[in-house]
Amino acid sequence: MPEKIEELLRAALAAAQEAGELPEFDVNDLGLERPADPSNGDWSSTLAMRSAKLARRAPRQIADAIVAHLPADPAVDRVEVAGPGFINFYLAMASANEVFRTVCKQGRDYARSEMGAGEKVQVEFVSANPVGPLHIGHGRWAALGDSLCRVFEHAGFDVEREYYINDHGSQMDVFGHSVSMRYRQLLEVMGERGCDLQAAREALLADREAFVADEDDSRPETHPLTDAFNEALGGNAYGGDYIVDIAARFLEEDGEKWASAPEEERMAEFRERGYLWMLDSIRGTCHDARCDFDVWFSERSLYVKDETGTSAVDRALAALDELGHLYRDEAGALWFRSTTFGDDKDRVLIKTNGEYTYFASDVAYHWNKFQRVDHVIDIWGADHHGYIQRVQSACEALGYPTQFEVLLGQLVNLLRDGNPVRMSKRKGTMVTFDELLAEVGADATRYTLISKSSNQMIDFDIERVKRQDNTNPVYYVQYAHARICSILRRGAGVTVEEAAELGMDEVARRAVGETYDLGLLVDPAEAALARKIAELPGLVESCARDRAPFRLTHYAEELAAEFHSFYAACQVLPGAGRPLDEALSHARLVACDATRRVLALTLELIGVSAPQSM
Repeated sequence: MPEKIEELLRAALAAAQEAGELPEFDVNDLGLERPADPSNGDWSSTLAMRSAKLARRAPRQIADAIVAHLPADPAVDRVEVAGPGFINFYLAMASANEVFRTVCKQGRDYARSEMGAGEKVQVEFVSANPVGPLHIGHGRWAALGDSLCRVFEHAGFDVEREYYINDHGSQMDVFGHSVSMRYRQLLEVMGERGCDLQAAREALLADREAFVADEDDSRPETHPLTDAFNEALGGNAYGGDYIVDIAARFLEEDGEKWASAPEEERMAEFRERGYLWMLDSIRGTCHDARCDFDVWFSERSLYVKDETGTSAVDRALAALDELGHLYRDEAGALWFRSTTFGDDKDRVLIKTNGEYTYFASDVAYHWNKFQRVDHVIDIWGADHHGYIQRVQSACEALGYPTQFEVLLGQLVNLLRDGNPVRMSKRKGTMVTFDELLAEVGADATRYTLISKSSNQMIDFDIERVKRQDNTNPVYYVQYAHARICSILRRGAGVTVEEAAELGMDEVARRAVGETYDLGLLVDPAEAALARKIAELPGLVESCARDRAPFRLTHYAEELAAEFHSFYAACQVLPGAGRPLDEALSHARLVACDATRRVLALTLELIGVSAPQSM
């Protein structure tokens, strides 16, 4: 329909210009949009305001001239000029109802567009260090990143999901030493107490639990093992329970093989194998959250030398040097002249001792990205805000001034019945994303984490999100979908089990029949439902353009509300003592089926399931 209205507007503008009522001028964007208030029409154009300077006329005068020359079209009931020059189109009821037929015909392809024109976009997100489990903050980036990718794909982009594995740097050694120390402690407890591995593991975990409970460290006698662990590593350690579990796994698989090995040798072994186990766990968590990546990119790979003896980092820095953007200071450190590109100070790439900085990895990594894709989007936590300019400067220096962008995400406040869930980085305590998914479920977790703009904080109340009633938005939306499936099953005369075997599309086809007359749908509640369904194509494009998939949750709730209003106002199936014209019933079943399909599609775009029964 927007294409049809644009065609009518352009024809009217040409006719008004040919009649001499308007001067010659061209306008590319007709400013066509859906008014928020239905009383202002189904579609509204700001063409008159946009062309006022070009035409040197008042917008209202331009609008009147255009409307006077609009060709008649059966799809349009009337056109009005409003305010300073809005051109408002009111569709004929039959034309507005055609959206039901369109949805049922197109199915999952409804609202798909060519906006992206096949542009290859890479979205890099989560990218947590592979030295511990994911937490709820990582979960938010998983929900946001994956939902954004789904929206991009529906809008016609070629999308690549990427996870950057931070497996190069001192944190890897800290991880290895942490596992090594816990391994030694397990052996120590087994030897001193004469117990088996499981009992030793439980002893370490109980000691750590006492350490966490002792908030002011006033009872050190209750947690000597954890104190010894922290003291041995100078407080530079990963202290979570998972470190004990990894150490126990080494004992299960290798026994006491590493007990007498030199610390560096033991650390290196535990670092490498433990890191791979941790990475497998992260992959599993992401998969459980319905967030699978196309590429898992290892930071280490940037430092691997090729046959010429150079690494990706070497080649990226050489490219910057050749472009004249690097210099060395008197002490021999290598610097990037990032102030040339708006940064507040230049950035060091190689220290005086020859050690590469983390920024050097980022330069090489983003240079590598642009060899593979057209546009790069990184999703970072809000605490990385100060890092954006230096990476942007590097991308611009390498010749990609507009192809890099960063989405910043705010934190998640985890609550239970309104009370904050206490977590401590120093104590190594947190609720893992795995634990949250297990307790709440992927649907409610993802829906809640994507329900607000990324620049807003989210209060995630575990008990509220678990509720199975209409106060819980995800339940409200899923219930609307399940309710429609129930209506269609009754219309087709099939059971839940038969519907599961047939598929809901076939059930709907049987319920509706081969022919139906949408012209019978004249109730205002039916018109409101059609209007809401017709909003999705424009919404998908706006979500892609503005990087705002959270709008889909608002839309899903609004559509569910419109359906419930429709169902309250319009009888769909005949019942005992409530006869209903068969043709009208079939038309309303089409409206139900279209709503079902759009609800399912909207939920799919944010990675949430659409249950057929609840």
